[in-house]
Amino acid sequence: MTREELRALLRDPRTLAVVGLSPDPTRPSHGVARYLQRAGYRIVPVNPGHTMILGERSYPTLATAARDFAIDVVDVFRRSEYAGGVVDEAIPLQPKLIWLQQGVVDEAAAARAAAACIPCVMDRCLAVEHQLLEV
Repeated sequence: MTREELRALLRDPRTLAVVGLSPDPTRPSHGVARYLQRAGYRIVPVNPGHTMILGERSYPTLATAARDFAIDVVDVFRRSEYAGGVVDEAIPLQPKLIWLQQGVVDEAAAARAAAACIPCVMDRCLAVEHQLLEV
């Protein structure tokens, strides 16, 4: 995926589901989601252990979040061994992009997303890329 393609994918979406978003401000997921929220994105937390994160209702699953929102991007803050399940849950929702955060890699899950015509970025930080791309 070229930088221009990535820039276009991040410029148009407005609603990001953040799977594994922590309410703890010291956690990377919290900092990244807060940055993206301040950049103008609607953040939809997906964390079954909490009801509110960053001032937004938190959902137990992507499927329940998708009942209330059309999800443009799925941003995954789960360990690699759990990423495939999140990708499989995301595919029927047809997001424009699935993003596996820095340190999260699952080649088989990325291939399943690609087979469903959904781009999948792995092992990169969405906030860092957003800043570098000047979206």
